Amino acid sequence: MAPAKKGKAKVNLPDSTHSKSDTKFPSCLRLVPPSSVAITIHAKPGAKSSSITDFGDEALGVQIDAPAKDGEANAALLDYISSVLGVKRRQVSIGAGSKSRDKVVIVEEVVLQSVFDALDKVSKC
Repeated sequence: MAPAKKGKAKVNLPDSTHSKSDTKFPSCLRLVPPSSVAITIHAKPGAKSSSITDFGDEALGVQIDAPAKDGEANAALLDYISSVLGVKRRQVSIGAGSKSRDKVVIVEEVVLQSVFDALDKVSKC
């Protein structure tokens, strides 16, 4: 039998990779290091007005007042999200799903808590 290894004994500490503050955010919001947030969105183009319809765990439901042709709904979605979050339009882009209703929108230079607070405030109105 091999001799026991010498060194520091491992102590079972609580897993610090998931802090308690991360658990209160829905999974449709994800932190993208170093300072961006990804938002999973289910877009509903062709509505009478732009608004958030659902702030669930799977996706953020957003109805858009633009038709889904020639990228008009995508542009309107990015404009709406930037106005809701109070960020500049250039900080918001589509990371995935530009031709789908299910999209991932990337918001740069923001904090996850501020994105959550802004979306939560608008979704309850």
